[in-house]
Amino acid sequence: MSAYYNENDPKTAAWLRELIGAGLVADGEVDERSIADVSPGDVRGFVQCHFFAGIGGWSCALRLAGWGDDVPVWTGSCPCQPWSVANLWQDGGRGAGDDRHLWPVWFHLIEAERPAVVFGEQVESAIRRGWLDEAFSSLEGAGYSCAAAVLPARAVGTEHERKRLYWVSDTGSEGRQRHQPVACLPVAAAQAYTVDGDVLTRARRALDGDLSGLLPCDGVSVVMERHALKGYGNAIVPEVAAEFIRAYRDVTATSPATSATLAGL
Repeated sequence: MSAYYNENDPKTAAWLRELIGAGLVADGEVDERSIADVSPGDVRGFVQCHFFAGIGGWSCALRLAGWGDDVPVWTGSCPCQPWSVANLWQDGGRGAGDDRHLWPVWFHLIEAERPAVVFGEQVESAIRRGWLDEAFSSLEGAGYSCAAAVLPARAVGTEHERKRLYWVSDTGSEGRQRHQPVACLPVAAAQAYTVDGDVLTRARRALDGDLSGLLPCDGVSVVMERHALKGYGNAIVPEVAAEFIRAYRDVTATSPATSATLAGL
């Protein structure tokens, strides 16, 4: 098996195993333990490692971008609840003081095993609350170069916004400008799409029980909660992540320092 997946939600892990069995994501092993219980030796020997794996969105994105299952990479989408304002009603939004702030735990594994390339994703609100500064400072302290961008789902032709912070770090891009603390990252602005002209109209209908035609920008969390589709609700948009991966490849393809990593693509 080429891939290691860490996902501690039993239902999501079962879903992921079905996707692996169907060949829709890289063949691999699913570890249902908390990442806090994973040691460096547990992931050694795997070509790809996907943490906070969900339903395998990063594996799907890598394939869409032409990154083969046999090319080394680590990925992860750390829990967003500590940084998401939308999660305040579920006791989220507490930042680094939240037990679900698991970046330090994941970084321990990164620092120990030193994967050549690491891709990640987080909610946009984590930027102004210091998550990105902490992540990049620790990575650069370990000798990694880092870059990030905020990309919306509508950038790939969808009918919803779902802006997310995508980031990458690698060991072969010496000389890049070092990270500076930021309050926000620029992203092209566009009006959210809604058939009814009022972005909340369908969300109100959903609260009344009418879930027909609900668009994500109109309140996807409502329909996700009603149908308990936690896997979809937490998943990245693979097509957006694939564009970010392609951009990384374009930027690094001419760098001799990263040619060995990219040679297998």
